[in-house]
Amino acid sequence: MEKWLNQLELEKKEVWYLVLPLLLVIPLLGISDWIFDIFKEESYICLNLIIQILIIVCTMAIAIQSWLVFPHLLSNQILYIGNLFFIIALLEIVSLVITQNPIAETQYMDMLLHIIMRLCLSIGFLFIILKPKKHLKMNDRFYTYGSSLLFVLLSFVLVYFSSKYFLLEEQLLNKVNTIVHLLSAVLQGTTIVILSKYIKQLPKREIWLNSAAIYLIISDIFFVFIKDRESIWGFSALIYQFFAFYFFLKALYYTSVEKPYRQLLKIKQDLEYSQQELRFQAFHDDITGLPNEHLLLKTLKEDLHANNHQKAIIAIEIDRLVAIRSSIGISYSNEMMKLVAERIQAILPPYYYATKLREGQFIIYIDQVTTSEELLQFCCNLKNAMKKPLQVQLFSLNGNLNFGIALHDEDCSGEELLMHAQLAMREASQMPQRFLFYKPYMSNGIADRILIEQELHRALANEEFYLDFQPQVNLKTSKIESVEALVRWRHPTRGFVSPGLFIPIAEESGLIIPLGKWILETACSQAKTWEKQGLPPMKVAVNLSLGQLFQQDLVQMVQEILQRTNLEPKYLQLEITESMTMNIDQMTQLLHELKAIGIQIAVDDFGTGYSSLSYLKDFPIDCLKIDRAFVRNIQHNPNDEALVAMILSMAKHLRLKVVAEGIEEVEQLAFLIEGDCDYIQGYLFSKPISAEQIANNYKKLHIQASDILTGLKYEEDYII
Repeated sequence: MEKWLNQLELEKKEVWYLVLPLLLVIPLLGISDWIFDIFKEESYICLNLIIQILIIVCTMAIAIQSWLVFPHLLSNQILYIGNLFFIIALLEIVSLVITQNPIAETQYMDMLLHIIMRLCLSIGFLFIILKPKKHLKMNDRFYTYGSSLLFVLLSFVLVYFSSKYFLLEEQLLNKVNTIVHLLSAVLQGTTIVILSKYIKQLPKREIWLNSAAIYLIISDIFFVFIKDRESIWGFSALIYQFFAFYFFLKALYYTSVEKPYRQLLKIKQDLEYSQQELRFQAFHDDITGLPNEHLLLKTLKEDLHANNHQKAIIAIEIDRLVAIRSSIGISYSNEMMKLVAERIQAILPPYYYATKLREGQFIIYIDQVTTSEELLQFCCNLKNAMKKPLQVQLFSLNGNLNFGIALHDEDCSGEELLMHAQLAMREASQMPQRFLFYKPYMSNGIADRILIEQELHRALANEEFYLDFQPQVNLKTSKIESVEALVRWRHPTRGFVSPGLFIPIAEESGLIIPLGKWILETACSQAKTWEKQGLPPMKVAVNLSLGQLFQQDLVQMVQEILQRTNLEPKYLQLEITESMTMNIDQMTQLLHELKAIGIQIAVDDFGTGYSSLSYLKDFPIDCLKIDRAFVRNIQHNPNDEALVAMILSMAKHLRLKVVAEGIEEVEQLAFLIEGDCDYIQGYLFSKPISAEQIANNYKKLHIQASDILTGLKYEEDYII
């Protein structure tokens, strides 16, 4: 029922307006005689007079409302309805006046006026709904209403002269009256059928108009069967005629006033909602829904010095976000930001307000800090909450976070406090615990870091990068069978820029993707060049960054580079770091696709990452590279010695090759030979050198490596 009413735009009380008078017809038929006996004939004269006055008021209200509304709508239907009911109102007024002198002549005139009024109503309204809609001019209002007044005057003149000179017999007049009412009922039924076609367009208006037509039909039926108008039936006919005009008034009011008002009200509500939406968008991030930097800075300006509470800001960033975004795409990285925002909000304590900056950073503003330890505790809680991988479609991503904490002091503005937290956050990315409080020294060198980031974008186009290669010696054959490609930057004014400085900046800025592609293609091309120069085939090892691993076309890119350089896949080794192996599901599929090409896979810096060793059995790995941090102190630190020995033993059982990096002393070499290590890389044999030096000194490098290994073997043979 509720759904039906909503479709018709009706309220329950309006339904009662429609139904209740219809329900009164049934008891009226049954108890008409009893009601007639209650009231005397004089009573019906008074009641009829009251109803006639109400009808005049109602019809005149329709005419006046149409007159007032027409200038705004200029609709021909509105104007014609007003004119029709203006005619009916005037005819009712004339009828009311002449019936005050109840003689045969006036009764005859009243009957004729009633017939004219009924014909005008039924024919006129049917004409209006069949007439196509169109716009009229303002002058048409005066013409039509003037024509209506003239029509009423002519009608009265004709009725008056008919009563004087063309008086019809009473029996004939009653027949004409019956025929007119029956015709009116038929025309009203036709009107209902026509209006029903438009019920879906304007349901409420059509319901009111159809109801008016139904009540006019009931009124016509009563008028057909009554013999005396001063009776219960005459009174009932007038009552239902009044209800019909009332519903006409409701329909006109709904069309010209209520509906436009509701539309205006809806427009106002939509405008207010749009303003609220625009305000929300202006002060909130459209990805996460969190307040943005505009609202943060506004809040800091208003609240930072409002009271004596200690305040602080925690700046949070997702580690390597730029590389991840450039690899998996914006839509997936945005989904990742949503998940991170949800986890932040889930553990947010009171007085902690989360916001998000456009750079992908989250800022936590703390309005009331009790101790510094509570800030550290929040960072730890959030760090623990991020241990579970973020599932973004097919990607299972690890959201490692960096935290920078800045406490507010009296001389610090909101912008400065925010900058301090961001500086601490950048420094924290180099720390094991990943969170750091701001210290004044952190502001030093920030401008230089930004400048380097800008210069990095020009360096690749200006061919400022080049590769050095560090040989890897096979301990079984004493031959150089592979080299590691290492990128270098020769700046036009700064000179040599350390990879430890520019590689992290390249990863943050997203430049690591095109730079990594250049390194891979240059290394493969150089390996093929050495082969053309007559050197024995050498395997070249190239490091992959985290950003490259998330490239959707990484496998395709590697295949295309191998095809362009004409290098056999077995002479390319891609190195991943142990920390990259945490996303086992995605990494397993990727490495198997790379392995299917025919290239080799190595794990660089093995032993330094925070990961499960289960990947060693799941991943198609060929080689482990022991980090120089363990090799450096194996002759002095029993723990490092035990760890290296364990790695060598584990690799042997898993049938993996082992490369030890950073070999600088003979004692280190001796220990690794004893542990059955496969390859050695370090300054003891050669530092990273250019491709030309490898080509020119290939034999010399071999002789040097052979001499070192032979000398070591000779020395061991004579140890007592």
